[in-house]
Amino acid sequence: MSFVRAVRLRVPSAAAKPGPAIGQALGPLGVNMAQFCKDFNEKSEGLYERDTPLRVELRAMSDRSYEFDIRSPPTAWLVKRAAGIDKGPDAPSPSTPSGFITPEQVYEIAVIKQADGNRWHLPLEGIARSVIGTARSVGVQVQEAEE
Repeated sequence: MSFVRAVRLRVPSAAAKPGPAIGQALGPLGVNMAQFCKDFNEKSEGLYERDTPLRVELRAMSDRSYEFDIRSPPTAWLVKRAAGIDKGPDAPSPSTPSGFITPEQVYEIAVIKQADGNRWHLPLEGIARSVIGTARSVGVQVQEAEE
């Protein structure tokens, strides 16, 4: 059994279904799509609300077995959800923000993102700055902290 390839997917939490999106990624690797969906749904149940888009890193082996890690939802999705908006601005650099989030919400999102396996070593302040940058790019403004 040797490593073949790693694939990154975005799959809805506890709602994965065999279909073209997953099939195009897993088919060439020989991974059983239905079994992956079943395993993913079992593992992701209870982590987040149903249909939350989760990032998945799947490592396929030569004997058609696989291992996968579930990562947190995309930062832009978390920011839009915290701001209560469905989509970002229609034009780049909008003059009015699409929504607002508080510094506390930025902190909560940064804590969620720090729990990912690839960010455990980064300082929380750096992750929070990254969240603020993502918020700007989706048209969400961080409100000033009240004293």
